[in-house]
Amino acid sequence: MGTKESCRNELRIAIRQLSDRCLYSASKWASEQLVGIEQDPAKFTPSHTRFQRGSSSIRRRFRTNESASTPIAGVSYVSTPVLEDDNDAVDSDFYLLAKSYLDCREYRRAAHVLRDQTSKKAVFLRCYALYLAGEKRKEEEMIELEGPLGKSDVVNRESVSLERELSTLRKNGSIDPFGLYLYGLVLKEKGVENLARTVLVESVNSYPWNWNAWSELQSLCTTSETLNSLNLNNHWMKDFFLAGAYQELRMHNESLAKYEYLQGTFSFSNYIQAQIAKAQYSLREFEQVEVIFEELLRNDPYRVEDMDMYSNVLYAKECFSALSYLAHRVFLTDKYRPESCCIIGNYYSLKGQHEKSVTYFRRALKLNKNYLSAWTLMGHEYVEMKNTPAAVDAYRRAVDINPCDYRAWYGLGQAYEMMGMPFYALHYFRKSVFLQPNDSRIWIAMAQCYETEQLHMLEEAIKCYRRAANCNDREAIALHQLAKLHSELGRLEEAAFYYKKDLERMEVEEREGPNMVEALLFLATYCKAQKRFEEAEVYCTRLLDYTGPEKETAKSLLRGMRIAQSGYPLMDVEHFPP
Repeated sequence: MGTKESCRNELRIAIRQLSDRCLYSASKWASEQLVGIEQDPAKFTPSHTRFQRGSSSIRRRFRTNESASTPIAGVSYVSTPVLEDDNDAVDSDFYLLAKSYLDCREYRRAAHVLRDQTSKKAVFLRCYALYLAGEKRKEEEMIELEGPLGKSDVVNRESVSLERELSTLRKNGSIDPFGLYLYGLVLKEKGVENLARTVLVESVNSYPWNWNAWSELQSLCTTSETLNSLNLNNHWMKDFFLAGAYQELRMHNESLAKYEYLQGTFSFSNYIQAQIAKAQYSLREFEQVEVIFEELLRNDPYRVEDMDMYSNVLYAKECFSALSYLAHRVFLTDKYRPESCCIIGNYYSLKGQHEKSVTYFRRALKLNKNYLSAWTLMGHEYVEMKNTPAAVDAYRRAVDINPCDYRAWYGLGQAYEMMGMPFYALHYFRKSVFLQPNDSRIWIAMAQCYETEQLHMLEEAIKCYRRAANCNDREAIALHQLAKLHSELGRLEEAAFYYKKDLERMEVEEREGPNMVEALLFLATYCKAQKRFEEAEVYCTRLLDYTGPEKETAKSLLRGMRIAQSGYPLMDVEHFPP
């Protein structure tokens, strides 16, 4: 059987099993991947494949070697037996009733119905219902005690009994992969990360189609060493896991390579396209990200997932009309999704209405208080409003949720910089640049801290600006600052080198302004001092096109060079040849 067909059959069975256990998120994910597998045109009419053909242009854009990226070629996958469900008739009747209660979010009723059922499937659903009941009560207590955005030490009261029961079942060998997933989830929330990883690895090795288990395992792999230490079977689901893990570990090129490889089978997966967009976003390839999201919306016009990232790109590019359209679209689709609130918040932020923007970010956090992006963006808005204490609190909440979020650390640095505390700012910028070493903005922020009167460590500032210049400094700040600092330190040769590079860049980008005047003046003066009169005359001639005091300075330099160059006839500088 071909790989595509085997993946398709495995997913069809898994979708039913996941839905039957009320693991709806995992079931949805598996269903999207099922539809993402290219259909055999011999078996299906064009009407069956119209959803898939829309994303073909993205697929062609990112796949350069069709045969190399197809999982059939050269990879041996472990065959995992499909889980057999219990078939006891009476047990099944009670199970159906419990599942209907759980579907209606009556969690304790569902658990009560299954109190005497002993099959692995029934035991899992009973434990899962208790876990969800505990989570529901935890959310209620948090709101009662601290408000929707407050900090709280409230825990899931069912966790202790669930941990005890699931641990016993695991020791007795009477637990199924879904029970292992739930046990790993409970251990993770308790903070027992090593055992949680071990248990989740057991779960995905015995049943690899539960994306929820893979996601929890991924959140526990905070270093490449931890990731490499996992003893995972070589199932094709492992490739999805590794691609996501690489992305979280900021190994973006490795992540892109893995997703391109997966496209060999899952040619039309919207999930893979969205993940490719995320990786490109991290690499700041905004043009490519925009193209991908535009096509995703054409194929799936009511999609809200990941669209907050698209709004970030439109915000960064100041595409007001496109962001306005996106905000209106998600508002009509599902205005009470956290992603929708963030998109609308970005829209108001771009309009300069920061109070309204904060209102929507707070609304997103009421819907999901662990929504990382909303905390970070709300911090940015408070910075714009000069409310630094509130900004610091928002950024701290973000790093509490995810200590690997470089944007929140960067935001903390900015907030402390605004408060005139460069030592603290530098501490947070260092944490940020450790997580994102290729972002020129962070290196520039660090350099500016070193330049402050409190620190005045110009050598360190120069090192940071050099790193920024090597990290594709789009704002063109680093080269100019390197030239200025070297000039201040009396290193005229190095200053001339950087002024010349900055001038060349401005010419390529067709930019004018005070930086160009400064570069021309310095280079003219430097070349004159070095007796490179012809080169100095070129720079002076360009300065004659300006109307400010630099024009008079250029005339004075030209007169001085006429005197210094004996044997050269005096010329009218107003008509100096170009």
